[in-house]
Amino acid sequence: MSRSAYLTQLRAVDPATATPAQKEVLDRAIKAVGFLPNMYANMVNAPAVLSTYLHGYGLFRSESGMSSVEQEVVFLAASQVNGCEYCTAAHSMIADKKSGVPADVLAAIRQGHPIPDARLAALHALTVAMVTTQGRPAADVLKAFFAAGFEERHVLYIVLALAVKTLSNYSNHAFATPVDPVFAAYAVALKD
Repeated sequence: MSRSAYLTQLRAVDPATATPAQKEVLDRAIKAVGFLPNMYANMVNAPAVLSTYLHGYGLFRSESGMSSVEQEVVFLAASQVNGCEYCTAAHSMIADKKSGVPADVLAAIRQGHPIPDARLAALHALTVAMVTTQGRPAADVLKAFFAAGFEERHVLYIVLALAVKTLSNYSNHAFATPVDPVFAAYAVALKD
């Protein structure tokens, strides 16, 4: 897997020179997070990509019925499996500073160790399986997920989160997006 940008003619979009369609989406994004992440500046080269990402991300956050801790487990699992160093760093910071993911759980996820919480371990295992099997997890993984107290509708919200992470992870691969300073302390080098 290459860590080099393969989209070489497009550049990060500056809000000052953005097209009206780009500016509309960027304004919404900046209002939501308080700054312009490098990822957003790249994704907005195709405004529909950033707009779809923001919409799906917001719906996953507001409608999934999962706690903020559980949501971060899903986002981290998908980002790691997809090899996205940018999103792994960003969601690690969010997990630590905003979502309240226990330090031992975050460390286990980041280091690929067993997760010391059965419910979160089952959620992580299903998310990883969904990515690695293209949405065809094994029966035992699903059984553990449901035994941990999750419902079938949660599987669909994991699908939504994976769609969102596909947009961001693949865009970051295309641009080799540099990690923003706000996430830099959580930077990782993922294995190819």
